[in-house]
Amino acid sequence: MTPEIISALVLFALASSITPGPNNIMLLASGANFGLRRTIPHMLGISVGHAVMVTLVGLGLIQLFDAIPWLRTALLAISAAYLLFLAWKIANAAPPAEARTDGKPFTFLQAAAFQWVNPKAWYMAIYAQTNFAPEGGVFGVTWAGAVAVALVFAMTNLPSVTVWAWGGVQVRRWLDAPGRLRAFNITMALLLVASLYPILTG
Repeated sequence: MTPEIISALVLFALASSITPGPNNIMLLASGANFGLRRTIPHMLGISVGHAVMVTLVGLGLIQLFDAIPWLRTALLAISAAYLLFLAWKIANAAPPAEARTDGKPFTFLQAAAFQWVNPKAWYMAIYAQTNFAPEGGVFGVTWAGAVAVALVFAMTNLPSVTVWAWGGVQVRRWLDAPGRLRAFNITMALLLVASLYPILTG
């Protein structure tokens, strides 16, 4: 990749990683409810899991959607159902004092697996590999190119998601009152539901 392409890819990765979406909304809520330390596995799971997705998309996974069109519809339905379930869990999250002992933030594997039902993650992976990866190979992208795009995304994504988790921690000091925490969690849940809008109208 040329320096110009790398610069453009970094800008796209930064813009798409740091803007609101299911991952960042959940990290904000996790930071507020569980603190930064307990949210680190969630953050790492997002970055590593999405990098794996980006790589596999670049190596030809997207060809499945062309060969089996109904897979896309099935993925969207599963994504929507799971996001609604997560929104319900966020809206009913325990207060921070209880969360420290009884709450369960996302694990590394859960966060990594979530990328496969995250519509924004799919869009980011497909757009990046389609527009920035060097051409060649069996599926139109070289192995090295697919991995390079994924590495750029991972290096850009981790600082971006950290900002959201840290933001949740900063908000936490104002959430000592149960009523404020409840309102915050309901707001996060509604924002997560709102993130479904591009799926249902796209």
